Amino acid sequence: MCSARYYVVLLFNLWLCPLYAKAPDVLLAHIYQQGLDVRQYLVSEKLDGIRALWDGEQLISRQGNPIHAPAWFTKDFPKQTLDGELWIGRGQFELLSSTVRQSDPEDAAWRQVTYYVFELPNADGSFAERARHIEQLTRKINSAYLKAIKQFYVRDDHALKRTLDSVVARHGEGLMLHRADAPYVTGRNHALLKLKPQLDAEAKVIAHVPGKGKYVGKMGSLLLEMPDGLQFKLGTGFTDAQRASPPPIGSQVTYTYRDITKKGKPKFASFLRVRPPE
Repeated sequence: MCSARYYVVLLFNLWLCPLYAKAPDVLLAHIYQQGLDVRQYLVSEKLDGIRALWDGEQLISRQGNPIHAPAWFTKDFPKQTLDGELWIGRGQFELLSSTVRQSDPEDAAWRQVTYYVFELPNADGSFAERARHIEQLTRKINSAYLKAIKQFYVRDDHALKRTLDSVVARHGEGLMLHRADAPYVTGRNHALLKLKPQLDAEAKVIAHVPGKGKYVGKMGSLLLEMPDGLQFKLGTGFTDAQRASPPPIGSQVTYTYRDITKKGKPKFASFLRVRPPE
């Protein structure tokens, strides 16, 4: 028999449920694979910002939580729904994150932010048509804080690689490719692809960090030392056999990574191989 306290707690939880944010249904990207006809895609820079939806009244995060932008920031935004990225500039994600997280927005910080639109949720037509509509819409509104992300075609894989190299050389994150003929869809879909560089480097193994959970009794990660003396843990990219018999201490390993943090450590590092002794 259930107690009165049980029913009080149940009713309280049911009352709270509507207050919980519901994550919006958005389009998510797959990883780009070579061999595709890139002429069928519109390409844009992948911004290292914060994804946000404009519902016609307020900005909402991917988790469904309100983003407390100043009223002046969104006062010229349209009534229709938009999908885009809040961005300050390349390499400024930490500053952006601290700005957007504030429940009491700081005007001076928000004046550095721009909302770059790359999709019109639930709109008709192909993505190429929606991209044109976004360009027309933002041009008509003419707000300093609302812009269309630049979309363009490339003629072949070589042009795509040159574009990626150019973006990365300017400390950009990578590229996004969206099928030009795609209708509006949500969820993880091959209509949208992301292309980011894979860099590699070498470091010396200075310790084996014991594993946890399914890796108990095996190596969980390697503690590596970079040539400049900076240390970091590498815990992905290993087979079970390599975890059972990890690279020896003192050996050199090669790892891949995508970028470097402000502290000089590799982002998204993954083990590649042991470097043979010279």
